[in-house]
Amino acid sequence: MKKNVSENVSGEGEREERENASGESEREERENANGKNDREERVSRFNRRAVRVEEAQRRVLDAAAGQVVGSELVPLHESGGRRLAQTIVASSDWPRFARSGLDGYAVRAADIAEATPKKPALLRVIDSVAAGQVAIATVQPGTAARIMTGAAVPEGADAVVMLEQTAEAMLADGSHAVLIKHAGAAGQHIAPRGEEFRSGGVLAEPGTLIRPGHVALLGTFGYAEVAVQKRPRVAIFATGSELLPVEAPLAAGRIRDSNSYMVAAMVQQGGAEPLMLGRLPDEIDAVEAAIAKVWEQADMFVTTGGVSVGDYDVMAELIRSIGNSVNFDSWGQQTACSLRGERFGTSSPAVELAATRVLFDRVAMRPGSPTSAALINGKLLLALSGNPSVCFVGFELFVRPALLRMQGVQEACPTILRAKLLTPIEKPSPHDRYVRARLVRGNDGILLADPLSFAKSSMMASLAEVEGLVVVPSGSKGAEADEIVDVMMIP
Repeated sequence: MKKNVSENVSGEGEREERENASGESEREERENANGKNDREERVSRFNRRAVRVEEAQRRVLDAAAGQVVGSELVPLHESGGRRLAQTIVASSDWPRFARSGLDGYAVRAADIAEATPKKPALLRVIDSVAAGQVAIATVQPGTAARIMTGAAVPEGADAVVMLEQTAEAMLADGSHAVLIKHAGAAGQHIAPRGEEFRSGGVLAEPGTLIRPGHVALLGTFGYAEVAVQKRPRVAIFATGSELLPVEAPLAAGRIRDSNSYMVAAMVQQGGAEPLMLGRLPDEIDAVEAAIAKVWEQADMFVTTGGVSVGDYDVMAELIRSIGNSVNFDSWGQQTACSLRGERFGTSSPAVELAATRVLFDRVAMRPGSPTSAALINGKLLLALSGNPSVCFVGFELFVRPALLRMQGVQEACPTILRAKLLTPIEKPSPHDRYVRARLVRGNDGILLADPLSFAKSSMMASLAEVEGLVVVPSGSKGAEADEIVDVMMIP
């Protein structure tokens, strides 16, 4: 089937909406009725085997784990927003010394045990200690030291009394004294040495996203430079002879390429660096040439469009060509030939299956079932739908987790929360369905999921408002209002 105007507007999304009325989906619904819904894999009429979302994610993450990018040292002030590549430990106890939590007087608790406003304790002031200074005198019985917030508590003192509970006084010999109007206990208003961190204690693990608070900790413990994961470089291109640059005026039957820019923004949000390759015609030679051109620079390839079963779906053709290159030798060991020989980073006509293989070419999900993934000589290729909304879902399910795993994050899958559904989602689906929603908190604190209008897979009007994706399990019904559902959070 030839693409109409573009997958970016109708294409795959609308076709998937129609599939429930005919063809494969009708067959799958009959299987559901016959109790076969739990089959994890199905072979479609186009010989594309659907795998469940969880299995597809596992395959992508396993592949990405072998592509963890290297590390680099960056100045501390440039480390925010990057992923740690080392375990950060405390280089000393923190605080390094017992320090005052406020302005007041350092005293011996025993000296003020019976102090009251009517009968204050009178203590001689022997020293004054500012932050950054060390007291030169030891606090003895009957004495006190003026102390500022953050200053080291003098030897002999075991409590600090806030300034508001004191009054200045003068002794008979003319020396300074202080009246303590309230009793105090040992340890009050003092942060003891090592209260927060002990030397050698772990502050953060590899893969941690460095936030401003982490930067403060790193500076506290002397990390002027930080080892961070390099940013994965992601080559992005959209296929479709109908696509125009975003700055171009519209023409009959043509649309602007919004997908490349959306994916680039999501790649940056995921801590990676986008390499924009622009728009490609529906020609496999053009696609292979584009991949070859940036092969050495790119760590991953993300494409949009051309993944369905139409006559011009070039990415589906490319994925098929990878799948068809896989053979079995007499020992049952799988081997695979590289596409077009040395084009993709190898001079050998064959590489091991571990480096070149199709991970999947169909996923049991709506929307986005034709989403595909492959390894080409060890580099991930993720082929997403050309429909912007479907492309968005595919990115969150597969591309973002892969980018996180490549930056050392172990728990890379999307966060799933439970929420109450505000309005029903009536349409059933033979596969798990991902429905765009806005999230709010009810008066009782319960998370509420409000499905957005214009949320058909072919529509993009609500795309900018989506905060989570309601996961509606496959079956003969959708989801009722007030039902507790899983919601996949959108960063």
